[in-house]
Amino acid sequence: MENEIECRRRLRKWSKWDLARRVIWWFLSPCFRFSPRLFWGWRRFLLRAFGAKIGAGVRIYPDVKILIPWNLTLGSWVTVGSNVTLYALGEIVVGQKATISQNAHLCAGTHDYQSPTFELIKSSINIGPSVWICADSFIGPSVSVGAGAVVAARSVVIKDVEELVVVGGNPARYIKCREMKC
Repeated sequence: MENEIECRRRLRKWSKWDLARRVIWWFLSPCFRFSPRLFWGWRRFLLRAFGAKIGAGVRIYPDVKILIPWNLTLGSWVTVGSNVTLYALGEIVVGQKATISQNAHLCAGTHDYQSPTFELIKSSINIGPSVWICADSFIGPSVSVGAGAVVAARSVVIKDVEELVVVGGNPARYIKCREMKC
């Protein structure tokens, strides 16, 4: 058991360049977190400076927690609410006009539970355009949420969600289809 733990700790999970960027982001992240709420452009600038792909009109609240911003893509007119966690070990892509409400958690990484050393898995999350991820929801690794879908408050999504459906619960299940009005 002790040997497995030592082996796991010696595994190389990140390049030196990635480690350096993570340290720099950690030191500069207070410039993001302590910026006034209405400084939307400042936070977009900081994220772009660290390699994030950020569309026009994106609003990210200052207390959003972002791990590894260069793995983040936000389409135009996306809103990321207060206290959201974007755990971007792998790529997180959010389509235009999507809303991620307060306290939601998007987790693009996990560990191989079958392995004795629990190897890190950097997976991706895809959120389609015009999606609403409601308050306190959890979106797990390797999940895609289709265009126009709604993930109800406090839901745990561990499987893909189809377009224009409402899901909710733990684990999230189909509730109904949305009737879209123009």
